[in-house]
Amino acid sequence: MLLSQLLNPHRIRVPIRATDKGSVLRELVEMVANGDQGDATDLLEAVEEREAVLSTGIGYGVAIPHGRSARVRELRLAAGVALAPIPFGALDGEPVQLFFLLVGPESEAGAHVKALSRITRLVRHQTLRERLVGARSSEEFHRHLREAEER
Repeated sequence: MLLSQLLNPHRIRVPIRATDKGSVLRELVEMVANGDQGDATDLLEAVEEREAVLSTGIGYGVAIPHGRSARVRELRLAAGVALAPIPFGALDGEPVQLFFLLVGPESEAGAHVKALSRITRLVRHQTLRERLVGARSSEEFHRHLREAEER
């Protein structure tokens, strides 16, 4: 599974408008909800429930909020870069600037875990994180992600 195929520039926001954790989650969920308010409400609830268990701020300025819902039929991914780091309750205590939001159906648990793992492996590389945070457009962000996956 290639993240660059799951994520298109229309679901990348550079920069995101949100300035706090709750707003970040809402903004990213709205991008994957495809304009469906019912989906947005359900997906936000699923993501917030998961976030309440343990922060998805994985460290190094990265968060991967995620959740599963019966309202979606396929994995959906959104990403964003904050202009300034946002307090997120990350595991390392540092604020977050790079966000990936993943939602998927209950029935696709394996694919969901694989996508989370793929994101985590890619963002471990400082050079890629710097390129993504420094991207000036969603297209540039997507290009950096695609190039990293091709290596």
